[in-house]
Amino acid sequence: MNTSYSLQKPGLVTAIAVMTLTSGIINLFWGFVASATALGTIIGVICLPITILPTILGIFEIIYAAKLLSAQPQPVQPSPSIAAFQIVTVLMGNVFSMVVGILVLIFYNDLTVKEYFSGLNGQPAPTVPASAPVVIEPVEAPVVMDELPAPPEAEAPKVRKKPGPRKPA
Repeated sequence: MNTSYSLQKPGLVTAIAVMTLTSGIINLFWGFVASATALGTIIGVICLPITILPTILGIFEIIYAAKLLSAQPQPVQPSPSIAAFQIVTVLMGNVFSMVVGILVLIFYNDLTVKEYFSGLNGQPAPTVPASAPVVIEPVEAPVVMDELPAPPEAEAPKVRKKPGPRKPA
């Protein structure tokens, strides 16, 4: 394990960990409240497995955030699956967790976060794909005319006379 990354943890990784921990705590309470509410009715008892899902997600979020926040960094991969489940919690009415999931997915694509996770796991740092060189070809200068051609003359519109009253023959 490479310990040089323990002191150089990017701020985005800390943000991911704190947001995931907060979302985990909220999902725990959200799941407990939904399960307690569901137990009040017969139909709710049937739907109880659905109401337990935020609680399970909350437990996974807290474990993952604890690994990211620990003083001794543990080899851990980015978890887009947790972020995807956070986004899906909007179906349970949890908008905060959805926003956290979207932000975490965006933060995972940052180059410093990718480098941190690859260094933490002993993998080579990701490289940025080199773009193809841009070749600029010379463009011919436009032909400048000394004199612009005369605009076509517009014909005067022909005015039709209205027929007047007929004279008797």
